[in-house]
Amino acid sequence: MTEIAWKEALRDFDRDLGARGSAEKTRRAYATDLAQLASWCQRMSLAPEGLGYRDMRRYAASLTESGAARSTIARKLAATRSFFSFLVRTKRVAQNPADLISAPKREKTLPKALGKAEMERLLDRIPAHTPLEVRDRALLELAYSCGLRCEEIVDLDLEAVDFDSEQLRVLGKGSKTRVAPIGEPAQRALERYLATARPALTRDPSETALFVSKSGRRLSPSDVRRRLAGWVKHAAVAGRVSPHTLRHSFATHLLEGGADLRSIQELLGHASISTTQIYTRVEPEWLRGQYARSHPRA
Repeated sequence: MTEIAWKEALRDFDRDLGARGSAEKTRRAYATDLAQLASWCQRMSLAPEGLGYRDMRRYAASLTESGAARSTIARKLAATRSFFSFLVRTKRVAQNPADLISAPKREKTLPKALGKAEMERLLDRIPAHTPLEVRDRALLELAYSCGLRCEEIVDLDLEAVDFDSEQLRVLGKGSKTRVAPIGEPAQRALERYLATARPALTRDPSETALFVSKSGRRLSPSDVRRRLAGWVKHAAVAGRVSPHTLRHSFATHLLEGGADLRSIQELLGHASISTTQIYTRVEPEWLRGQYARSHPRA
């Protein structure tokens, strides 16, 4: 009976997420985290309405004992809190047993950012002779130019690019749309890709994806990560570089160039300025230099 109760509750929660416009990726993440909670509860013969505060403490302890990272535990507890908030709202339970469970403090890690010279070397060393090379150059130029998430890159359609206004329409998290300016190098790379490489990769007029694979279909996030890793190695850039690294480099270079946090927040599509502050932490030496140049009594 507990298995049926969990299946029904999780199904209804997912439908509610969909009705409120949650992205498919968000819904999948919730489903994965809550499936683990459901499995643990079923072993304890606990239905959703039978889960109490002490049970939640035991579940949180089991996550710690399993060796899960603090960030992972915090995410799973947040998913649980959202799930039970839904159950409270729909009057299936009287209170949220996860409300009093404190999430472990997350480790403060600074995202990696490439230096401007490293970024230029990475992009300039893509030869752009073959259709795939031309595509990759355009894709990475655009990712850095607009500070795109990996999922945002692959979700772009042809109609997202407006060359007349030099802008890109991006569908971000939570299905929120933002408009980002496109820099000249990215525009040139895109124009070349659309004129020569994309027609060579796909002849299907119904394919709406901006960036397509060698088989003519929309790229996946794993395709982007794999191709980027190859070009990082080709350019001899040290360290692990991901699409997120390009996004963080975009934000960091804007800040170093004098852009204010609110503008960077809009360009990145962040709902909260606190998230932008994490993306744009810079080296203390640079901050000291800015202080020395800017403060009247430095």
